[in-house]
Amino acid sequence: MSVHIDIAGLRPERVAVVPSPLAELGMALHALSEPGHHPGLQGWVTGVTARLDSHLADRMCEADFLWRTSFSDLFLPSAGIPGGALPGATLAEELDLLDKLTDEQFVDAALEFSCAMPYGEGPSPLVDAGLRRRALELAAARGPGQVRFSELLLTDPPRIRRWLRQFLEDCDEAFFAEAWSRLRHQLTADARHKTDLLRRKGLAEALTAVSPVVTLDEAAGRITVDKLSVGRTATQDGGLLLVPTSFGWPHLSVLYRHGWQPALHYPVSSPELAAPPSVEQLALRMTALSHPVRMRICRYLARSALTTTELAQTQGMTAPEISRHLGVLKKAGLITTRRRGRYVQHQLDIAVVARLGSDFLEGILR
Repeated sequence: MSVHIDIAGLRPERVAVVPSPLAELGMALHALSEPGHHPGLQGWVTGVTARLDSHLADRMCEADFLWRTSFSDLFLPSAGIPGGALPGATLAEELDLLDKLTDEQFVDAALEFSCAMPYGEGPSPLVDAGLRRRALELAAARGPGQVRFSELLLTDPPRIRRWLRQFLEDCDEAFFAEAWSRLRHQLTADARHKTDLLRRKGLAEALTAVSPVVTLDEAAGRITVDKLSVGRTATQDGGLLLVPTSFGWPHLSVLYRHGWQPALHYPVSSPELAAPPSVEQLALRMTALSHPVRMRICRYLARSALTTTELAQTQGMTAPEISRHLGVLKKAGLITTRRRGRYVQHQLDIAVVARLGSDFLEGILR
């Protein structure tokens, strides 16, 4: 399961690393709506929530499905501008780019999370009566708030667009301008570093610096992002956007809507964080630990290094049976082995197991 971006013919100068104040505001709204996704932001969330105007807090709930579930493409409108554009330097510039999207683009992107419409496929519900009915049916299954929003979106897009712009401007005044003045220097420095890597060492090195789960197959002309979602897009004659985020960790979002410029919205890494495992490796580790015998083996190996024979004696099993279980644990990267003379000892990698919970959370939220 991955998202693939075909980059055949992509010119180096069409790869841009640019911070986006609107995208960062989108992630700030997400963190306020889902603080459990961002334990490192609990202090900031508590402070903003405590001083938030009650009227603005109510308005935040009116369309929180645009930012609560995941990252809406509406927060990267530059990717939808024909021919490709760069994010604006200020929130006002980005909101002007949002205004330049067609009603069809705006509605399609908004419906993705308000009523779970397919991602960037087929005609717009604004022109297809069948899709319009389907959108309202899906919205009804999600509650009255989504129904009201979707009905207005489909019948009067300009009204929703004016409401959203005013809401985002009010959020900027209430809490985001202060946060952005602090974060933009960090994001600009990261963008400068990635741009320097692009120029000196090429796209592969820059993508590795973006995240270890983003890889480039130069021969195939394809970028692969290791995620639980599945998707495909192409730069064609457009470009590729790399957009750093501070509020966004652990989410690594990929914009691959049809007709839009592909974009990677990546969290600025912290040096103390270990490289995340691939989704396949994570599944392998969880499967390995799901067997009761292997759990008991891990209990012993967490306490001391033991040989296969010693483990067989403690478990009342044969050495070949223990070897098979050890093979599964070793393939999953959960145990280490070392030779002591003619004996081979096995031990649980405590650090890897300790990270498993956070690795799982990052994997499913990536």
